Amino acid sequence: MERFFTGIGRGLQLLLAFGLLFWAAMAVHFQLSPPFRIAAIAALAAVALVILFLAGRGKWRGVWRWMGFSAIVIFGWWFTVRPSNDRDWMVEVSRGVTAEEVPEGLLVRNIRNFDWTSETEATPAWYDAVVDPDKITSVDMLLSVWDHPDIAHTLVSFGFEDGQHIVFSAETRKENGESYSTLGGFFRLFELSLIAADERDIVRLRTDLRGEQVGLYPIDITPEQRKTLFMSFIDYGNGLAAQAEWYNTLTTNCTTVPYFLVAKFSDRVTLDRRMMLPGRLPEYLQDLGVLAKGQDMAQVRKRARLGSLGPAVPDGKAFSKQMRRAWATP
Repeated sequence: MERFFTGIGRGLQLLLAFGLLFWAAMAVHFQLSPPFRIAAIAALAAVALVILFLAGRGKWRGVWRWMGFSAIVIFGWWFTVRPSNDRDWMVEVSRGVTAEEVPEGLLVRNIRNFDWTSETEATPAWYDAVVDPDKITSVDMLLSVWDHPDIAHTLVSFGFEDGQHIVFSAETRKENGESYSTLGGFFRLFELSLIAADERDIVRLRTDLRGEQVGLYPIDITPEQRKTLFMSFIDYGNGLAAQAEWYNTLTTNCTTVPYFLVAKFSDRVTLDRRMMLPGRLPEYLQDLGVLAKGQDMAQVRKRARLGSLGPAVPDGKAFSKQMRRAWATP
């Protein structure tokens, strides 16, 4: 029996060693350019062979030493991989939202309002706006589904007394030439960007140009909670401008960022598996009592779905009002 458990322990030791080396190989793949990548992977392969050789000769202390040495080198390098705000960014994520207090109210900078002509081409435009967070009259969650119904991009839109809407979206901050990679998002491939945008830009891009299924869900929270949530997004954007952060496919993404911002001021939110499946967020929010209380969710989803929004129009307030026509009447 003792030999059995010894064998299990040594098997787990090897599993841990090769798990570490595999993780390191993936990190190297996404972080290093080809000449350095090849050299680093060759070094990892050499370490794997040494560990196999030592294990085959029963020299398990040697295996532990090589594992410890490898871990120090790997994690020592990993912690030198730092996020930056100074890269050759794609134009649509080249500016993150920031804001500052002014005598007239809150000056929100870098609100994106691109005129998209295709999924990847647009006439760039940015503007600043002075808003009063005390005059936020609505908060809407938008879910944009492009493949599996459980997988969606989450956006949060704030409506003001004068009809203006500002949408916040946590996104990968891709450099020119980069493309999205779910796996790469686990290995510090992308920085995180918090985009503030006009609905004519960020919603129409998804409904009309990308052909995604977008749903709009009005959130029932108090005026004070609306203001607090809005200012949480603003503070987060200012924080990112001061210190860049990494996007992470699992822990820091378009859904978890709003979740943790809400969790700072509300004890009603709880960790739920539906946080990992954003397409199921409407049911989660209904369970919290902030969406469509007592209504049939199938009907709510049907009502929420946006079709094609048509050409962008100069009047953003009229665009936003038309976008919400399904919710204008009971």
